[in-house]
Amino acid sequence: MFRGFATISFYADDVSAAADWYAELFGAKPYYAFPPAPAAPAYIEFRIGDDEDELGLIDRRYAPAAAATTPGGAVMHWHVDDLEGTVARLLALGATEYQPITHHGDGEGFSTAAVVDPFGNVLGVMNNPHYLEMLAARAGAA
Repeated sequence: MFRGFATISFYADDVSAAADWYAELFGAKPYYAFPPAPAAPAYIEFRIGDDEDELGLIDRRYAPAAAATTPGGAVMHWHVDDLEGTVARLLALGATEYQPITHHGDGEGFSTAAVVDPFGNVLGVMNNPHYLEMLAARAGAA
């Protein structure tokens, strides 16, 4: 049974630069690095958001042999409260547009967008009313 999102892994040629970029985006430093400083990291991990979802940054040398070398494929979307503001911030930090803000359904509030980070990874963001409903239900059960 699928229990929930655990970790998403992005590859980068320069893990330290990617860690700095994501630290700026998230306003948080990674909680884990391997090997530890002062060695150059091969893996960095952040815990972000309501469930402390994990974003791992891996040195591209360790990517599977068949891994794509250009952006594409599946897009995992992170819920954000301010989609327009988040997309603007991502672009200001050097990301490029992959999918413009797109509204889905019949005015139900589902909107998505995606960018390519400066390291070649697709980063999806969305406004998702279901995500907010689940947070509210969880808070009500506490």
